[in-house]
Amino acid sequence: MSISPHEFTGEQFNLEDYLRAQEKTRQLVLEFSKKLHPGMTEAEAKVLLEKSLDDSGLEKKWHPTKMRMGPNTKCSFRDTSVEYTLTDNDIFFVDIGPVYYNHEGDYGESFVVGNNPRLKHLADASKKIFYATQDVWREKNLTGKELYEFATNEAEKLNLRLNTNMYGHRVGDFPHAVHTQAKLGGLPFKPSPNLWILEIHVIDDELNRGAFFEDVLA
Repeated sequence: MSISPHEFTGEQFNLEDYLRAQEKTRQLVLEFSKKLHPGMTEAEAKVLLEKSLDDSGLEKKWHPTKMRMGPNTKCSFRDTSVEYTLTDNDIFFVDIGPVYYNHEGDYGESFVVGNNPRLKHLADASKKIFYATQDVWREKNLTGKELYEFATNEAEKLNLRLNTNMYGHRVGDFPHAVHTQAKLGGLPFKPSPNLWILEIHVIDDELNRGAFFEDVLA
């Protein structure tokens, strides 16, 4: 079976290095999330996040660092945040794209401060929909487009809205963009393992908050 040009990798692609880069990216996000506290502004948190990335030994960033708090968690990737300070019951998410070992890491997750059950439901929903979509990808020959149709329906079941401006994308040895800039949600074929990031960004419009979770389809 021929490989789609959207799934080409470079001569330097090494699966072991790629998976190491992805795991290092995950761990950085989780460690960074523990440093945030109420009273910290989004701008202050962004500075701290950039320092954490610099200290981690990254080679470069293949996409801009994103740090969103409160109502800014509704923003799509290219939107501009408003000034905001984290409160005692709040939500924030982190999305980073470092390059380690000449391979692209990409990971994003939402975190809740305090005990607001609706915020916890929102953050949990982003993960729940991700894993349900990943499961159906493993079990069925669904195209990338069909995966996002499935995720949209899963979000609706939870009374949430899936933001399809955040539509998933390729990753690999740096830079993957020489091969494709296609979005996962537009693929007319079943995506292969370890090459695509599934992005789940769900929004509670009544609450005016969103939650984001992304990882590699694997």
